[in-house]
Amino acid sequence: MSTALKVTNLSAGIDGKQILDGLSLEVPFGEIHAIMGPNGSGKSTLCHVLTGKAGYTVKGEATLNGDDLLSLDVDERSRLGLLLSFQYPTEVPGVRLREFMMEAAEEHGFDESVAASRVEEQGKRFGMERFLDRSLNDDLSGGEKKRSEIFQMAVLVPKVALLDEIDSGLDVDAVKQVAEAVEEMRSPDLGVVMITHYSRILRYLSPDKIHVMIDGKIVDSGGAELAEELDSGGYDAVRERLGIEKTRETGPQQRPADFFTDTPF
Repeated sequence: MSTALKVTNLSAGIDGKQILDGLSLEVPFGEIHAIMGPNGSGKSTLCHVLTGKAGYTVKGEATLNGDDLLSLDVDERSRLGLLLSFQYPTEVPGVRLREFMMEAAEEHGFDESVAASRVEEQGKRFGMERFLDRSLNDDLSGGEKKRSEIFQMAVLVPKVALLDEIDSGLDVDAVKQVAEAVEEMRSPDLGVVMITHYSRILRYLSPDKIHVMIDGKIVDSGGAELAEELDSGGYDAVRERLGIEKTRETGPQQRPADFFTDTPF
């Protein structure tokens, strides 16, 4: 199985603060990998660095299907096949979802007729038909916005999808719907990195691998047993098992299950 995303010894900082510290990760095509970690561990920073957000000092390597990512501009990374699902999708009044997707698809090299066909086809698949002629994310619920993000990915056919807390701020029913949409997006031509605080989404989909991220690096990888360990003992239990001392302040050490009652705001 070929590799969709490979990150090797990636370090990154901003304003003199080190955030990623020698992180390595490999995601094959056809697989969904979940990254879990406490607040401040660098999960969202990883997405920012991979997609080319300005302001970071970056060292290390990252490739998409064998092609170097870090030397490319943001738009070039997107055309190469990298797509990010935002934690809090932006509302854009006055720009219809259909128009937005047609422009994006054409920028990705789709013929106009093919783009129109994909918008209609994937709109039906993900239940987005009634939103196609409404403003982008305008007056949508949290679950509808996240489902719209998955719909957009399905239209654009990326090689690597980064889902940055795709389940944040959602109720249980919406989490289940989004999880089902992620599973439905599985493809032998796609690698998915799903970043989450919440173990509950793992009840509705089956990631091929779970990674624990602490202090800017992947410290452990495995299967469902890792999520169970985090549920029962939190990240401190992982630190204790691996002999990792607390080297930076990461906020309250909550178990992923605690987020059933907490809000991310």
